[in-house]
Amino acid sequence: MDFVSPVLDIASRICNCVGDRADHLRRLPQNLKSLRTEREKLENVYKDVTERVEREENLEKKKRTNVVGGWIQRVEAMEKEVKELLDRCDEENQKKCFGTCCPRNCRAGYKLAKMVPEKMDAVAELQSEGRNFQEVAVPLPSPLVIERPLEEKPVVGLDSPFREVWRLLQDKQVGSIGIYGMGGVGKTTILKEINNKFLEPSINDFDIVIWVVVSRPTNLERVQETIRSRLQIPDDRWKGSEEDDKAAEICRILKTKKFVLLLDDIWEPLDLLRVGIPPLGDGNQSKIVFTTRSADVCGGMAAQKSIIKVECLKEKEALSLFQAKVGEDTLNSHPDIPKLAEMVAKECKGLPLAIIIIARAMASAKTPEEWERNLQKLRLYPKDVAGTENDLFSVLAFSYDSLPDEATKSCFLYCSLFPEDYQIPSEHFIQLWIGEGFLDEYDDIQEARNQGGKIIKMLKHACLLEVGTTPFLIDGEYLKMHDVIRDMALWLACEKGKKKNKFVVIDGVRLISAQEVQKWKDAQRISLWNKTSIEELREPPCFPNTETIIGRMPNFVFPSGFFTNMSVIRVLDFSNVELHKLPTEIGNLATLQYLNLSGTMIEYLPIELKNLKKLRFLMLDRLFLVRPLPNQMVSSLSSLQLFSMKSCSIRSLVDEIMLLEELEQLDHINDISIMLTSIQSIQRFFKSHKLGRSTTSLQLRFRSGVNQVQLVSPSCIKELVLERCYELEEVKIIHFEKQVVPSKFPNPQCCFNHLLSVRINACYKLLNLNWLIHAPKLQYLHIEQSEIMEKVIEDERSEGSEIESGLSVFSRLICLALLDLPKLESIYEHPLPFPSLRWIHVRDCPRLKKLPFDSRICMSKKLEKIIGGQEWWDGLEWNDQTLMHNLTPIFFNPWEAYKMLKAPNPVHPITRQSLISTKFESYSADNGNLLQFPPYSSLIQTTTGTSPSSFIFSTAHLPSSLPHSEQRFNFHGTR
Repeated sequence: MDFVSPVLDIASRICNCVGDRADHLRRLPQNLKSLRTEREKLENVYKDVTERVEREENLEKKKRTNVVGGWIQRVEAMEKEVKELLDRCDEENQKKCFGTCCPRNCRAGYKLAKMVPEKMDAVAELQSEGRNFQEVAVPLPSPLVIERPLEEKPVVGLDSPFREVWRLLQDKQVGSIGIYGMGGVGKTTILKEINNKFLEPSINDFDIVIWVVVSRPTNLERVQETIRSRLQIPDDRWKGSEEDDKAAEICRILKTKKFVLLLDDIWEPLDLLRVGIPPLGDGNQSKIVFTTRSADVCGGMAAQKSIIKVECLKEKEALSLFQAKVGEDTLNSHPDIPKLAEMVAKECKGLPLAIIIIARAMASAKTPEEWERNLQKLRLYPKDVAGTENDLFSVLAFSYDSLPDEATKSCFLYCSLFPEDYQIPSEHFIQLWIGEGFLDEYDDIQEARNQGGKIIKMLKHACLLEVGTTPFLIDGEYLKMHDVIRDMALWLACEKGKKKNKFVVIDGVRLISAQEVQKWKDAQRISLWNKTSIEELREPPCFPNTETIIGRMPNFVFPSGFFTNMSVIRVLDFSNVELHKLPTEIGNLATLQYLNLSGTMIEYLPIELKNLKKLRFLMLDRLFLVRPLPNQMVSSLSSLQLFSMKSCSIRSLVDEIMLLEELEQLDHINDISIMLTSIQSIQRFFKSHKLGRSTTSLQLRFRSGVNQVQLVSPSCIKELVLERCYELEEVKIIHFEKQVVPSKFPNPQCCFNHLLSVRINACYKLLNLNWLIHAPKLQYLHIEQSEIMEKVIEDERSEGSEIESGLSVFSRLICLALLDLPKLESIYEHPLPFPSLRWIHVRDCPRLKKLPFDSRICMSKKLEKIIGGQEWWDGLEWNDQTLMHNLTPIFFNPWEAYKMLKAPNPVHPITRQSLISTKFESYSADNGNLLQFPPYSSLIQTTTGTSPSSFIFSTAHLPSSLPHSEQRFNFHGTR
């Protein structure tokens, strides 16, 4: 019976096996249904996960995790496996035995039936895994740089500043780089170019480039958030943190990287440590580049030595940009349009933003008539051109809005009263501002002047004013306003165009109708220039709201009753016009504070001027009066603070002394400019401490009988002119009652510490100017026509000594002119650094063989021009030949320029651009050829012959502040 047990066991196993298989086969239909259901559930989970992944990848710029990526691949593989399994099961189901539910191939059917629940479990597991994903994607690793869109590649006209910025980025000694310039000039475009340059595969010097728009007002939290996004700081390290903690986290990460931080549109210095930017220069060679409209911001951001100023485009570049934006279709639509396009482009004055906006407005103009209308509109009413208000003026106005106070804003808007391209001395601006009351918070006129200087510096640094071309040998700084900035200022002054006649500025050849004058009743300020004229008025004009009238029209005649209806007038400026008579009703202007009649043809002043009790400024320079000033007129002006009567001869010695006595009676006078013509007058002048401390400009003219002048020290004089003192031999310094011998360099307390400008002209017997040793801040020195002067300063002291203030001799000198000094041999005994010198002009000084320059003059890099004859230059003796080679490129011979200009086929023709580079321009005129010192003075051939012996300065465009006596001098001996 032993064999029975094994047999039964085998039979039992066979029965179990058969039963198990039968059970699988029996459950197969239900399992297939369940598998299909689980498959659908997995598909839904798969869709949810993949949609979530795609959303985070596309919108949040993330990358799917490896776990999720693997799961998606397994689901996709499972889908194929399940489909194949279901297809096979369906196929086997078609092969059942006839009339039964048993598969024909039991073995194959069993295998399929067994696989179905296994797949069900696998599908269920994938479902569970997919439902439990907490994170499907993670942030991508930060790219080196994110591209910034640029409208145009390459960008027209910005290559030079771009290359300079890129050069500084490669300089290991430079950390912070400032790009500054006026609004719309292309600063952001350059910064975008810098940003996109890092996209080039060959550039891998840095770990990350971060772009931040700072804008106004500065929002530190927004700046930190932008940097955090680029650094991918996770939420758990950021959200809920204080500003200091966020800064610490940014700093922790940036310290491990070599970064470039690009900050666009900064309006005030940004505290980088508060943001979290680690200090530069710790060896990591990281860089910061920023854009701003303010030069002050560059200093505040420690970029003083790495500032790139972006200038407006040159004419050719501006035209290229304009043509590109207008489009070829428009330019080719009529033969006249290309020339008109040039004219329109010039009106934009090289400002890229203006060029782009105006070009877009013109792109649809296909006829010359449309272009001509828009050109006229652009010249007269630029705000009416499409896009200028919203897209141009509103952008530029951010600079205006950022000015610190209303006084500064008023001073800025006031500058728009002057014509396009007009250059004006900064001092004249300041005087007008004071006269208008913009600086009334300062009782002292000198304090007000100082504040005016600060405002000018602020406006220059904000790129709202520009430094003009200061005429050679002319004292002081000249300013101008970019034409587009001026248009924006007029738009703002007229309340964004809502009150068109609030500021009336008319320039050019134009007859103003009586009807137009009637519209000026709402004008606050009126400015009339050049060949503008007013037709005869039937009734007196009415200006009840007018505070300012600036009239610079030739042959101006006051209409009848012109001053009758001016109840709030403060400023009248009629300087440099051919005005012959002043109406007596001017005495009724009770509110008048500023009156400038300089350079007019007025022959006498009406006694009614004495009624102007609020008058603070009275300027009477360069008048040719045939009658003396009315008795007690000046002393009646009880509010007078500034009185100027330069180059204006008074009829007699008695009248001159009476004027001094009347000035002395004024309680508020503290700024006097006057010409004296007798020794008695100067003695009377220096006996008065009040006149001495109040006089800023003193002009002495003694034709005969005076061989010595005694100047009292200390003095507040800023400008001293000695001219036509034909017998003057010596200038002595008197310290109160104590005489000082000039040749021995007197007591250090005797000092002209305020003296900035000295002009000596036609003092034939003057031996030297040793007393200049007491003028440590002298900036301008002009010496002309002294027949016996051998040395400017005859230094009897040891070499290298310093003057009273601790400054070396001529350390502040900007401009030096030595003209017609036949015996001059020396300027100074020892070499000097001349750290401030910009111009030196030598003419007809044949014995001057040495210039007192030491090697440091080249280090200052301020010297722009040495002007003289070629023979004189070639004959100079040099102790240091290197110095000669370094200075030769800035030497300029006007006679050679003239010969090149006259040549019929010059080898090196003088062009406008080549002469601009030497501060000259070339023109032609009916009376011969002309070389001009732009924009005011010009060298004109005095004869039409082929060999003129001299040139003189033309005064047709000289600024109003210059006296006639200072406007002309000869250019002899420049061959």
